[in-house]
Amino acid sequence: MRKPVLALMAVLILLTACGKKPSANDKKLILPQERHFKNIRQLTFSGENAEAYFSADGTKLIMQAHDGKGKCDQIYIMDIATGERHLVSTGDGVTTCSYFQYPNDDKIIYASTHLADKDCPPPPDFSKGYVWKLYPGYDIFRADPDGSNLERLTDSPGYDAEATYAEDGSRIIYTSLASGDLEIWTMKPDGSDKIQLTDRLGYDGGAFYSHDGTKIVWRAYYPETEEEIADYKALLAENMIRPMALQIRVMNADGSNPVQVTHNQAANFGPFFFPDDQRIIFCSNMADPQGRNFDLWAVNVDGTGLERITYFDDFDGFPMFSPDGKYFVFASNRNQAKPGDTNIFICEWVD
Repeated sequence: MRKPVLALMAVLILLTACGKKPSANDKKLILPQERHFKNIRQLTFSGENAEAYFSADGTKLIMQAHDGKGKCDQIYIMDIATGERHLVSTGDGVTTCSYFQYPNDDKIIYASTHLADKDCPPPPDFSKGYVWKLYPGYDIFRADPDGSNLERLTDSPGYDAEATYAEDGSRIIYTSLASGDLEIWTMKPDGSDKIQLTDRLGYDGGAFYSHDGTKIVWRAYYPETEEEIADYKALLAENMIRPMALQIRVMNADGSNPVQVTHNQAANFGPFFFPDDQRIIFCSNMADPQGRNFDLWAVNVDGTGLERITYFDDFDGFPMFSPDGKYFVFASNRNQAKPGDTNIFICEWVD
């Protein structure tokens, strides 16, 4: 259950941050077709900033970011009202997929390679096409919100990352190669009681719990033909995957009754439940035959009612609603200071 006092606090702070009246930047940052956005505010202005997720009290964001060629993502916490942020990861290796521990924001989690190698790892080998690198040194860590008291929660060989909390704080859901394939797992906040939820050959990842904790939404790719299976296994042996045909899926919190939600030939990822848990917002390149333009889309949990949310001619992704459901944060290439920049934006959500 959400706490009314905290939700009210988040509303007041965000109203101050975003402004009650449309800003001068609204026409520049919100396209005419983007009817669900109001009073938008750009929070970062340089570098690659992504996966910004709200704290439980709605006043902060935790995100990964870097600025400059050859540098690696590290984890930062930003105060939404002031825009100030501070480093909370170690500064070594590469990090990804951070999240606040709900419901009290007393801990954070993120994945990092800093124990395996303090240096920034080499980029993926794009001679094999567009691939994601699954650095085997990734493990999941828990820390205090200032980065202190760091604890290692996973230590299996290979990739452990993409972790988020259930809203009641009872479980962490994450992706792991512990079984030899990329599967969805859950564990308690202290790293105990690890349970595997998926077991189909292919990639399962990027999972989030519904607000009521009864459902899980995630992205998946299951190779079917002999050629697809051979390609998947060959890349996995080199700690890579080809994220070109990801589909959004939903299942019960115990892993039962998995259902495919999207049915297209696109790359669909970054799903998050609407506040009522009846719809899902996600990122997809389904509207671009070239597969280069990613927008945000919404769909009912049964796959009906598909609606396009953003129309910017480049990347929009990593969506999340604030805990009170009134505000919305996402990453976008819009209003770049230089080519390659991805920045974080926050706005009021209009139904």
